[in-house]
Amino acid sequence: MLAIGLCNNADVPDQTQEYRRPIALAVFLIVAGVIGWYSSFDLTLERIQTLINPAYKPTCDISPLVTCGPNMASWQGSLFHFPNPLIGVACFVAPIVVGVAILAGARFAKWFWVLFNLGFVLALVFVIWLISQSIFSLGTLCPYCMIVWSVVIPLFWYVTGYNLKEGHFGNRGASREIAALVFPWLWTLVLLSYLVVVVIAQLRLDAITSIINSL
Repeated sequence: MLAIGLCNNADVPDQTQEYRRPIALAVFLIVAGVIGWYSSFDLTLERIQTLINPAYKPTCDISPLVTCGPNMASWQGSLFHFPNPLIGVACFVAPIVVGVAILAGARFAKWFWVLFNLGFVLALVFVIWLISQSIFSLGTLCPYCMIVWSVVIPLFWYVTGYNLKEGHFGNRGASREIAALVFPWLWTLVLLSYLVVVVIAQLRLDAITSIINSL
């Protein structure tokens, strides 16, 4: 009876249906996670160097606009009273582990995918806040920060698209219909998200001209 109850649990993947591992998503999770983790780790090292030696100039300080020094030294750079990059060092491990697990044959329950997606929602909200603070308050563009932004955005869109396609949010038929319309165009949503950031930075900071002049 216990075995029957477990098999009928809606949160357990349906073993009777054909399951195809999302190999492309798994590879993307690993690659994006590694890029985000490395950028966060490198920025953490830069922050440590500035604490050890206040005269140290971070390698990411390229120009008055493209710089990470002011961001790291600001209160926005330590929102939770420790350097923000440590959040990335800890959290980017998650997509790497999930991607590797999928390639190894793991199959996760629906509730796991929903919580995994929620993590990217929170990450995107945090990134949007960081973008607004960087552009409107600090007037700078941190190179390592921008790399993190550039991986969080597609991670959010593609994990959300996958969950819609698999019906993990409930009402499987409706969500799959939405996914059928949206999933082929996720790359467009990613590019549009990038474009919004670029346009805002250009209008506020004249970023393109400043970057060209710094080259």
